[in-house]
Amino acid sequence: MSKHPAPPFEEPAKSIHIGTPAAAQSSKPPKTTPKTVTTIPSTPNRAISHPVILDTDRYSRQILFPGIGATGQQLLASAHVAIIGIGATGAATASLLARAGVGTLTLIDRDFVEPSNLQRQILFDEADARDSLPKAEAARRKIALFNSDVTVHSHIADLVPANIHELLAPAHLVLDATDNFETRYLLNDYCVQQSKPWIYAAAIGAYAATMNILPRRMQAGTENGEPATENYAPTACLACIFPKPPTGPVETCDTAGILSTAVNLAASIQTTEALKLLTNQPHLMRRTLLSHDLWSNERTEISTARPNPSCTVCGQRLFTHLAGEGRPHITLCGRNSVQIHEHHRPVDFAAMRNRLAPHADIHNLRFNDLLLRFQRGPHTFTLFPDGRALIQGTTDITLARSLYARFIGS
Repeated sequence: MSKHPAPPFEEPAKSIHIGTPAAAQSSKPPKTTPKTVTTIPSTPNRAISHPVILDTDRYSRQILFPGIGATGQQLLASAHVAIIGIGATGAATASLLARAGVGTLTLIDRDFVEPSNLQRQILFDEADARDSLPKAEAARRKIALFNSDVTVHSHIADLVPANIHELLAPAHLVLDATDNFETRYLLNDYCVQQSKPWIYAAAIGAYAATMNILPRRMQAGTENGEPATENYAPTACLACIFPKPPTGPVETCDTAGILSTAVNLAASIQTTEALKLLTNQPHLMRRTLLSHDLWSNERTEISTARPNPSCTVCGQRLFTHLAGEGRPHITLCGRNSVQIHEHHRPVDFAAMRNRLAPHADIHNLRFNDLLLRFQRGPHTFTLFPDGRALIQGTTDITLARSLYARFIGS
């Protein structure tokens, strides 16, 4: 197995967002009256805008831990974290953060639940797979069952330059649990440009890797100006460590398999590092790219303590991935699938069903408010309301575009 530290992996009030961020609606589930409450004062660095009442029965053991305490628990309640990719790592991290009491989560994922996910993706069940429920929405529903005090925004979308600012701007911290390098480099561009901390995490086989990226803070309104006052020293960014994506074939969970324990290790380390930052303790965060093979017990660390002055992203501030026009056609990691987004306009599922129904070679046609699915020969089509489609059964982009144009339209 390749030891490159960043292979693609599992690819983030009620809020369901499909496609265009402006279309999202938000509401928070009703709160239950806590048995015991306490009000905790604000702390420096990230001030709390209003007093937060904590359910100390729920969080009592976490508050007893000196690294969190009562003040840290209030900071968590006021925090907003975005998670990109709600597959194995992302689902585990989302569960841990919600149970820890992080007040607001934004979940972004472009995919839907399948039976093969259930071995390692802890927020999903057989009903979710049977209904092909989008992962972000399935995760939102599960979190509401065990912590209704957490506000979760679910976005059924592909993260691209056109929507990244609107989706990630409100978050204090961004967590990566994606399955491809293109999204990671886009995320690195955006977070460095916006001085927004993010944490990379990945798992494959028995192997887990994580890395904290703390960008240099810039003075407000001066993207290329002098650094602003920081409560942490900046680290290397993703492009400092990996100037270019790996060449040649990269292993995926479909080729190398995956242990759920590796997923949970990556998620646990990522979540712990997030808790340090969210409780205003960035000086305790690890400044290495950590990789750990649970099967061989091999562990390696590469220093990320300082940015590379010659880095094209954090040094020269050239954001080439962020300047892109999006990704209308991409092959999905290890999925024998192609994502197509030929047009960006709403799709009427009922009208689409009526148009497809007369085709004798189309089978298993069904839809709900979140997606429409059908089969045609060896190919399975999953269509989302914004016009994006996943075509399973091929990695040939030309063929996928042809099938899209024939059955969905351009």
